[in-house]
Amino acid sequence: MKFAAIDVGSNAIRLLFSRVEDQTGQPFFEKVSLLRIPLRLGDDAFINKKISEEKADKLVELMQAFRHLINVYQPIEYMAYATSAMREAKNHKKIVNRIKKECDIDLQVIEGKKEAKVIYSNHIEKMLDRNGSYLYIDVGGGSTEITFFKGKHAIRSRSFNIGTIRIKEGLVPKRNWKKMKKWIKDTLEGEENVCAIGTGGNINKLFKHAGKKEGKPLKYKKLKTTANYMGKFTVEERIIKFNMKPDRADVIVPASKVYLSAMKWGNINKIYVPKIGLVDGMVHVMYKKHKENFV
Repeated sequence: MKFAAIDVGSNAIRLLFSRVEDQTGQPFFEKVSLLRIPLRLGDDAFINKKISEEKADKLVELMQAFRHLINVYQPIEYMAYATSAMREAKNHKKIVNRIKKECDIDLQVIEGKKEAKVIYSNHIEKMLDRNGSYLYIDVGGGSTEITFFKGKHAIRSRSFNIGTIRIKEGLVPKRNWKKMKKWIKDTLEGEENVCAIGTGGNINKLFKHAGKKEGKPLKYKKLKTTANYMGKFTVEERIIKFNMKPDRADVIVPASKVYLSAMKWGNINKIYVPKIGLVDGMVHVMYKKHKENFV
C-alpha cells in the first residue's frame, strides 16, 4: 500500500511518500521520499496574525507541485494537515479554500491535541521497553506537543504555544513556560525512571552532532553540552561549522531549550530520538484505517 502525507508546518512544509508492506501481519513502513521546503509561515502568523499574500502565493504554488507529484506516485490515499501557524492565522480559511480550488488538495487545519495524537500514532514505544514510561516531546515552529504514556497506553496529552519561531521572535510569555512546567510536574508526579522521546528536525540534528548511534539514548548532560556549544556560534557560523541549512541554524538553540526544560522539569535523564514526525504519524493513521476497512 502506498500513501502520501503533507505537513504544512510553521517552519517548513513536508511531503512524505511512504509504502507499507504487510505480508506477515507485522507492517513494515518504508519512507520512499521526503521533501522539505522551508517556507516559514510562522514568521507571518505569529507576528501579524495572518499569512501574507506573498507567502500564500508561494504556499499555493508549492501545493500545486505536490499535487502533481502525488498524481504521479498514485497513493491509495493522501492526507494534508496544517498546524500551529495556520491555526493562528486569521485568514487560514481563505487560504484553505484557495488550495482546494487551485490545487485540488483538502488541507485540514488541526488542533494541537489532534496533532499530538497523530504524532503518537507512530507508536515508537513499541521499539523500546513496552512496560516503560515515556514523555513524548515534539517541538515545532509554533507549538510543542507532549504525550505521557506508560506501556502501550497514552495517559495524558497537551499542546503548548511554545515553538522555535515563537521563541526566536520573543513571542513566548513566561506564563506559557509556567503552564508547561506545571503540567509536566503534575503529570509525572510519583513516576520513576521516565525516559523522553524527542521528535522534530532540531532534536535529530542535536542527536547527530552529539555523536550518538541511532537507537541509543542521548543523556541530558550530553544534550545540554551539545546545545551550549552550538549556542556559542552565530547563525552564520553554525551554517558553515555544522553544515546546517539557514532555517535550521537559527532555531536549533531555541529548540534545545524546550527539550532540556521538559527533561529537567520531568527529572528525565535520557532521550530517545527516532527519525519520525507528524507525516509519519499520518501514514500510520491512514494504514490503520485501510487495514480495519479491509478486515
